[in-house]
This record gives sequence, structure tokens and C-alpha cells, in this order.
Amino acid sequence: MTSIYIKNGKDVDNKPLEVYIVDDKIKEIGTHLDVEADSIVDLKGESYISAGWIDDHTHCYEKLSLYYDDPDKDGYTTGVTTVIDAGSTGADNIGDFYQITRSKKTNVYAMINISKTGILAQDELGDMNRIQFEPFQKAVNDYPDFIIGMKARISKSVVVGNGVKPLVEAKKFQKQLNKDLPLMVHVGTNPPDLSEVMEIMDKGDIMTHCFNGKENGIVSSDDAIKPFVKEGLAKGIIFDIGHGTDSFNFRTAGIATEDGIIPQSLSTDIYHTNRENGPVYNMATCIEKMLYVGYQLKQVLPMITTAPAKNYKLTSKGELAVGKDADITIFNVKKGKKELTDSNGNKRTTDTLVEPIYSVVGGQLYSIGD
Repeated sequence: MTSIYIKNGKDVDNKPLEVYIVDDKIKEIGTHLDVEADSIVDLKGESYISAGWIDDHTHCYEKLSLYYDDPDKDGYTTGVTTVIDAGSTGADNIGDFYQITRSKKTNVYAMINISKTGILAQDELGDMNRIQFEPFQKAVNDYPDFIIGMKARISKSVVVGNGVKPLVEAKKFQKQLNKDLPLMVHVGTNPPDLSEVMEIMDKGDIMTHCFNGKENGIVSSDDAIKPFVKEGLAKGIIFDIGHGTDSFNFRTAGIATEDGIIPQSLSTDIYHTNRENGPVYNMATCIEKMLYVGYQLKQVLPMITTAPAKNYKLTSKGELAVGKDADITIFNVKKGKKELTDSNGNKRTTDTLVEPIYSVVGGQLYSIGD
């Protein structure tokens, strides 16, 4: 049995908070805990303690040539304790991805691409023959604890001339499955038009890249939210940021926020290039952008903890509660100047910096930056 006592921390409301971990579970939460531990982390009243951050849109299958990364470089080394790969792999290669992730320190899960090839090339849904239910179902059955969602990338460069046909097939797959899997839908350049895509999507489906700055996005040329966007939100479509190289725009985010279009989840769409060269870099930078746009920290944290845990049925994660997995992120928020860049090269200067200092994954403590 191993134990960790995290003392003199604070919650998102700046109230004192302490956490006691035994093995891989949260044992006690409170203040001035009367416990003995193998390791003690004294935060001296300066640092926030939150449930471990969950990034529900990453690309971290290392054997691809287009979008790839090491899950640990996107994960625990940046304060993210759980990453969900968003459809990098399909039925052909998700088994290999699973085996690779077993040696990672970060918790890794996957959405399975509806194309059996995964993202071997940009146009994985340009050939409808790649969308086959039988191998899809087999993969879901073979890796029930790893595959926690499904992914369909529905934009011009991916579907080529197939329009919304791949999405229609994805919805059929979702209904045929012997397991309830959430569907994440990537949106971008048309055709197909965003209105067509959102018409097919149902309550509980997740639209990623919701704040992109493209003509086919949620904002019209006269800076208004398109009416069908509000209709989609009202019927229960989940909006996910999915920042990425091309899909977060300060103008769109600002207009949407002013009009009450609030995303339920914040994800990075990170892979090696936009991690190393920007504009994503890491989850903390994405949080800084949300704070700049006008969100409060207490609004943002659920987007990377409770919301993705709920959306993907990770019932033991996403919450600081006794009995939950000992996945915890410890971070500072401090004043300082930093230039932020969106996916279209627009720059803003923030005075609020987010700095992860420790990750705890399954009861293992990691100091960030060491």
C-alpha cells in the first residue's frame, strides 16, 4: 500500500482543500486531514487541486505519418491525466494502438474511426468501401474498455465527394452496435454544409471544432450565430472546442460567448506539430485562451473534468470524490504577460497564466518539468 497526502491546496473557489490518496484511489478529501502518508506534497496555500484534466480530442497513435504523437507528451507531462484519441485509428490498426498505450503513464482511451484505415491519409472517408460495419463491430467487441467513442470527420478534404453519406453510415453504425458509444463529428470546410451535418446529428453527439473561423462555421458573415446552430444546441448536440491547427478563432469564440453559445468541453486536438510549433502547445494554453475570451476558471474546469468524463462514461474519473480514481492535476494561476495565437494567426496578449506543476495518475505523483 502506498499513500500521498496533498496538503494546503485550494479548490476553484479558493477555499482550502486537501486530498489523501491510497494506492490508486482517492481516500479522503477535506481540510487539515489527520493522516499519515508515504509522500507529502505541501502546496502552501498557493496551488489549485482539481480532478485530473481530461483531453477528449487528441491524435497520439505514433505510427501514423499525418497526425501523431506520444500520448505522454500530450498527457501527464502537461497536467493532462487522461487523453482520448479522436479517431486516429480504425478497425485495421486500433488493436496495435491499444498495445502501444499499455506502457504509457497517461491514461489513454480511443474513439474508433468509422473508416477501417483510420487517418492514414487526409481523405479516409473519400472511399465508402472503407466504411464497413463488421470489422468495426469486431474491434469494439475486442477492446471494450479502450474504445469509448466513435469518430467521423465530415469536411470537404476528408469526405471528398461523398457529402454527408459517411455521417449517415456512422449513425447507422451507432444504432447497430451492441454498445452505446458517443459519436464525435469533426466539422470544417464545406461541402457538406454545417447545417446538413447538424441536421443528422442527435442529442449526445459531439460536434468538435465548434469555434473554428471558417465560412462553414457557426458565425455568419455579419457576425451573428447562424439560426440552425442554436437549434442544434437546443436538441442536445454537445459542443467541443477541438482547438487544433485550424479550428479555434478568437472572433468566433467571442461572438459565440456573448450570445450564450457555451461549449460543454474543451479539447486541444493536439498532435506533435501543433504541440511543438503551436498554436495549441498544451491544454494549459487552451485554458488561457478561454479565460481571455471571458470564461471564469470555475466554468472552464468542468469542460476538462466532469463533462468529458460524463460524455464518454468514464465513471471513475473527472471528479474529486472519495472512491474515484486518483487522477489529479495541481496547478497555479498567476499574473504575467503572454502572447496567444489562434488558428488563423490572430494574436492576443493575456495577463493570466496557467501553470500545471504536478500530475497524479492512478496514484502515481509526477512533478511537471522535472
